[in-house]
Amino acid sequence: MLVDITEEQLNEQWKKVKKFFSDKFADGDKVNIETILYLIGVQELGNGQLKFEKDEKIELMHMATCKLLEPFGYFEFTVKDLDGWNHYKQIKAMDDLNDKQQFELLKKACIFYFEENVWTS
Repeated sequence: MLVDITEEQLNEQWKKVKKFFSDKFADGDKVNIETILYLIGVQELGNGQLKFEKDEKIELMHMATCKLLEPFGYFEFTVKDLDGWNHYKQIKAMDDLNDKQQFELLKKACIFYFEENVWTS
């Protein structure tokens, strides 16, 4: 699960993830981690709603982060509420990771998500 991936391999795979979004959206050159988290959150919610309030957008990004970091042991799915929102509990903190390491972990998690959910279909 991308544990022993080199920095060069990580960067190449990350470019593929960003290109996926660039190919789908007109302003794809502005794709960043926040955009990717938001869109993964929308995908995970799965209700097709196109308009979200600011606080809902933040919750979508949080839900995506939890989903992405679940296979890495940071979160555990607990329940899907009546509105279709997934909820997670934190299993371990990321306190031992600096900002760069957290970003690298999120990139790995996005790549893993795409390998498992997008590129295989």
